Amino acid sequence: MAPNPVAENVLGTMGTICWAGQLIPQVWKNYKDKKTTGLSPWLMLIWGISSAFLGVYAILQNFNIPLKVQPQLFGFLALVSWGQCLYYDPSRQNKKGLSFGIVVGTMIIVGALEVMLVFVTRPAYERGISAPVQLYGVLSVVLIASGLLPQYWEIYLLREVKGISYTFICIDMLGGVLNTLSLAFASEFNGLAAASYTAVTIMDSVIIIAALILNPRARKRRRLAGTADGADIESAGERVETETSTTPSPETREVAAGDRVFECTRSRTLDISDLGDKDVDTERAGVEEKETTESRVHDEQEMDQSVDDSPAGPASGTTTVVGDSGSLNTEASTAEAVPRSPGVS
Repeated sequence: MAPNPVAENVLGTMGTICWAGQLIPQVWKNYKDKKTTGLSPWLMLIWGISSAFLGVYAILQNFNIPLKVQPQLFGFLALVSWGQCLYYDPSRQNKKGLSFGIVVGTMIIVGALEVMLVFVTRPAYERGISAPVQLYGVLSVVLIASGLLPQYWEIYLLREVKGISYTFICIDMLGGVLNTLSLAFASEFNGLAAASYTAVTIMDSVIIIAALILNPRARKRRRLAGTADGADIESAGERVETETSTTPSPETREVAAGDRVFECTRSRTLDISDLGDKDVDTERAGVEEKETTESRVHDEQEMDQSVDDSPAGPASGTTTVVGDSGSLNTEASTAEAVPRSPGVS
């Protein structure tokens, strides 16, 4: 393709705008949600570090101004997003100040590394030694591409694309396409830079495809799980309601206890009353039996006295034995009556 400096600068500027602001939607999403669940912090950290090598490569290759500025903005926003991952991490809530210090220190180190590499490598590059510059370009491509691998792993663990701004992904893809086209209109096509931009575009498209496939499945799983949870909750509610209806209230238990105490007291009273009636009957029977016995003894005594008072006296002696049952037994004596002497009155 014939060189076209105007098209190169226009496309490069548009691509730089896209890549410079591609992470703004992600930073805003993190800030709005106050969480970064599903976004791999390693992705942002690796991209932030790769910006140093990409910046050195763009500066020493003397790319157009937009392509020289783009790595700086890209690295800055990537490290800001990485700082949000640390800041909103639940396990680091008491270390927010430390997280802020770590991010600022990392930005300073990455910037210092880029400046140092530019000043150290420029003299050799001007002498025609391009191997170090090519190495920086390769490192930037490898880091940018490999930075998405931790994000793929995060997607694999969650079974869905979560925590990533789709606006960020789309802008990133668009920026990669525009930057690649800008290189196509350059006087000398840079295959390494084009490979870096193309790799980012392809790997971003993988995330979009994964979201189209996995996210509907994840929503279906949550819906089924919600239905199952709802059924479990409803069943648990019915069990609680049944237990509540069958379990007496404290007032009911108190009334029932009172009724049981009353019934027990009444039963004991009736038992005592029955025992009293039995005792009275027994005592009355004993009195009647005693009176009968005394009456019989009295009759027998009167009978004996009447016999003694008769002139002939008794023909035979009798002995009256009163049994335990109150009956009288009379036994005939074997002795005969003794005759009286005439002189004895």
